Amino acid sequence: MAALVLTAAAIGLAALHWPVLDSGVDRLAVADRGWLLLAALLTLLTWAAAALAQQGAVREALPAGRLLTVQFAASAANHLLPAGLGAGAVNLRFLMRSGLPPGRAATALAVKSTAGAVVRIALMAVLALACPGVLRLPSVGGSKLLVGALAAAAAVPVAVLLVRRTRLRRVLACAAADVRAVHENPRRAAALWGGSLAFAALHTAVVIAVGHALDVPLPAGRIALAYLAASSAAVLLPTPGGLGSLDAALAWALTTAGAPASVSVSAVLGYRLLTVWLPLVPGLLVLAGLIRSRAL
Repeated sequence: MAALVLTAAAIGLAALHWPVLDSGVDRLAVADRGWLLLAALLTLLTWAAAALAQQGAVREALPAGRLLTVQFAASAANHLLPAGLGAGAVNLRFLMRSGLPPGRAATALAVKSTAGAVVRIALMAVLALACPGVLRLPSVGGSKLLVGALAAAAAVPVAVLLVRRTRLRRVLACAAADVRAVHENPRRAAALWGGSLAFAALHTAVVIAVGHALDVPLPAGRIALAYLAASSAAVLLPTPGGLGSLDAALAWALTTAGAPASVSVSAVLGYRLLTVWLPLVPGLLVLAGLIRSRAL
């Protein structure tokens, strides 16, 4: 039953976005095969990087084969629910099935997400220094900046009071203990941060490889910065798998960085075909198998 529901969902998504898929396939048909093959191989490695980061976020050793399979299934589930809820739900269920209490499983997901965000910001900062002028931050007036600072300052004592007067204090203490335990183990810390860095770098490399396949007239550094900025901005408009929000943001970022609009759109389509549409049905079938075997 689960397999039928998930397969129907995949078919519905594909039908909804069929014009985009059809256009992308036509353009990729005449792209450089070598670069596309490299992009496909890099896409496969993204799931291994996600598995490594998830293992690094917990103290216990997780079953490696099942962990990798779950990341593949989670990436497909992520395109059914907005804001990463699909992948989060799959990983949460997997961690609980692996013996972690719900609170610790949720903490592990939060640790992994935080590490990913920190790594992404660090990469953007490095690339912004290497490629000045690519990112154009909106100007903020002095009055708006002052209001924002005052609001942030007022929120601090409220947050402290909530932590001290509610059960949140105990929850945060347990979470902090888990974070300390992970970072006291050099192998776990290396897996967490190395996997998070590899995940962001591999997705960036997929966009670069697709760009080369389609002759996007931009250096790799500019493409990388455009992707990281676009994927970070797309979080502000949560959609299933970033469909629509990431596509528009990345096409706009590539165009702003200096690529022709038509080529930018083609690069986005190629990236989406490799990372979303081609693995979608297999990923959902794997997810259904994991549910049926009670691995989730």
